[in-house]
Order: sequence, then structure tokens, then C-alpha cells
Amino acid sequence: MKKVGFTIGKFAPLHKGHQYLIETAMKEMDEFYIVVYDTDIIKNPVEERANWIKKLYPKAHIIYAFNSPKQYGLDKESVNIQMDYLSKLIKGIPVTHFYSSEPYGEKVAEYLNINNRIVDKERITVPISANKIRQDSNTNSKYLEGFVYKEFKI
Repeated sequence: MKKVGFTIGKFAPLHKGHQYLIETAMKEMDEFYIVVYDTDIIKNPVEERANWIKKLYPKAHIIYAFNSPKQYGLDKESVNIQMDYLSKLIKGIPVTHFYSSEPYGEKVAEYLNINNRIVDKERITVPISANKIRQDSNTNSKYLEGFVYKEFKI
């Protein structure tokens, strides 16, 4: 059976932690999809952030998530809103695994009845988050590819 994984994210900005997750998935899966969500937390549009990923991982399949729901959370209503949206984005793709390092991974996998693959949840291998980078991109620049650091706009 073909193993088809996917992940979701804003990649605002794309950092070494995201890269570790993507690289792990691409080693383990036959195909891998990356859903890139729109966001206004940084000035880089979804297309630019997706291009960062494509530059590093040309074999990954990119799905653009425009006009995504703004309601987040692990409560039933938020999960249903997000999953209704996500289900439409991946419709027709025979996904078998969901990759993340976030608590919502369990909800996504459960909703889609697929495997939940948690990667570096405690951020031990790559101790960074996009939030920390947005707070201080100069100090945390070592967690960004050079071209991402140059193009990243808060």
C-alpha cells in the first residue's frame, strides 16, 4: 500500500524545525503533501512561503490554503470548522499519515481516520518555533535558511 502523508502550516517563517518534520516525512512516505495556510501574522504571502518550501523540497506537493477559517482550538466546534475546510483541500488525495509536532495532530488523524505521526513534539532536535523567530529573527537566524532570512518580513 502506498504511504501518503501530509502536514499543514503557515510556515511563517519556514524554519529548521519545519524542515526536520518535512525531511522526516519525505524519508518515510512515498508521497508527501504540504498545505500552506494564508496568514496575516507576517507580510510574506502564501505563494512566497510556498516557494520557500518548493525551493528546498521540489518533490513535495504543495496545496495552497486561501481564505482559511480563523477559528482555532481543540474544542469540538473549532475542530469541525477546521476539518471541514481541510477535508475539501485534500479531497481525492489518498492520505494515510498526518505529520505534525502539535497537539492538533491527534484530532486531524482521528477525524480522517489515518495515522498520526508526531515529530519532535518537545522540540528537542530543533529547539525553535516560528513564534520565537518572529519575536527575534536576528538572534534566531541560525534556524532559517539564508534566503528565507533575507525574504522574511514581519
